[in-house]
Amino acid sequence: MAAPYISLQRHLSRRRFLRGTGIALGLPLLEAMMPAFAKAAAPAAAPRRMLAVCNNLGLLPDQFFPTGAGRDYQLSPYLEMLKEHREGFTVFSGVSHPDVDGGHPADNCFLTAAPHPGSGGFRNTISLDQYLAERIGHLTRFPSLTLGVNVSRGRRSLSWTGSGVLIPCEEKASDVFKRLFIQGSPGEVAAQVRKLELGQSILDSVAGQAKDLERNIGPKDRERLDQYFTSVRDLEQRLQMSREWEDKPKPAVTTAPPPDPADPREYMQKVKLMYDMARLAFETDSTRSVTLMLDSVNSPVIDVNGEKMSDAYHSLSHHGKSDEKLRQLKSIDQWHMKLLADLFTQLKAVGEAGDTLFDRTMVLYGSNLGNANTHVTTNLPTLFAGGGFRHGQHLAFDQERNYPLPNLFVSMLQRMGVEAGKFASSTGTMRGLEMV
Repeated sequence: MAAPYISLQRHLSRRRFLRGTGIALGLPLLEAMMPAFAKAAAPAAAPRRMLAVCNNLGLLPDQFFPTGAGRDYQLSPYLEMLKEHREGFTVFSGVSHPDVDGGHPADNCFLTAAPHPGSGGFRNTISLDQYLAERIGHLTRFPSLTLGVNVSRGRRSLSWTGSGVLIPCEEKASDVFKRLFIQGSPGEVAAQVRKLELGQSILDSVAGQAKDLERNIGPKDRERLDQYFTSVRDLEQRLQMSREWEDKPKPAVTTAPPPDPADPREYMQKVKLMYDMARLAFETDSTRSVTLMLDSVNSPVIDVNGEKMSDAYHSLSHHGKSDEKLRQLKSIDQWHMKLLADLFTQLKAVGEAGDTLFDRTMVLYGSNLGNANTHVTTNLPTLFAGGGFRHGQHLAFDQERNYPLPNLFVSMLQRMGVEAGKFASSTGTMRGLEMV
């Protein structure tokens, strides 16, 4: 079949070109493709970054949500712990992911907004961080970092590929530190390069075999193979980027490698260490996209500020209005707020191109559950800080007919310099949130 006509006078999507012509993988970058690539990938004077955190047991709603709306809202008990940063964050109420239900399984959709995660045959979609990684990931050594605390491995993650495959979380801060800053010996670097080259050659071979198969299958299977070819191309590009970074020395830091808490009960220590790893990764521009899954559901009886809770974190969340369980949950939630406040302070302490690291870093903190006691997935507690927006406000939306949280993701993508008018179930950008 003849290839479609291509006008070089207007923007041409490389992926669309590949789908339309079925040509080999090594397509050169044509002039017609430059606008989308240049606008999404060109580094700014100083980079922008994103940290997305999900605590899958959420926060006590009456302690988190403020009263009043706009800029004159009254801080809630939890937000009082962040009051010194009030002008640096926006709090949302009445937001959720449309059609994301199912209780606990919804945590896997926190950054994808894929509908009905509890249904049979559910397949996830690409997460916000990986959407970013596909477009700007080549600018840094690591396209993204996927971190976790007490994660149920193989079952939970905030990061998902374009084909809906879970990306496992890294749970040891020491391993993250090593990846970021410890340079391997020449022999180790050479061995890693060989692995990357071998991986790429295997992908080339498999893609060739699949191409032969394409001649003898129907239209639906051809469509699936087309998706496969696209995934192979994306992965090969990432392998090539990784190959180039192996020849560059890693950044030097004065921070010592962190000790890993050996006990899952040391939950808050693990959270702090992962915040430290994210900050160091941003400070050295090792990546611009980090996700952190706080798997509270999978956490045992934890210690908080020297106090051992009476029940496992998950059991406490089903408090049944027990005064004692509510007291312990407040203690846990308050410690979360303290750690978040400390992170904001540390980000503000780092200068970058006339701003601070806080000014250049978007921090999204929230949950897939509006109320863990009842497993509802509406009215999600959501706080958004830093990153170059006009904050200091409470954006209060309808708590019965929620406003789509994916609209915030579109605003975040645009702030990162990625042209996007839609993500998942979004209807536009986040209303009331302005860039500065």
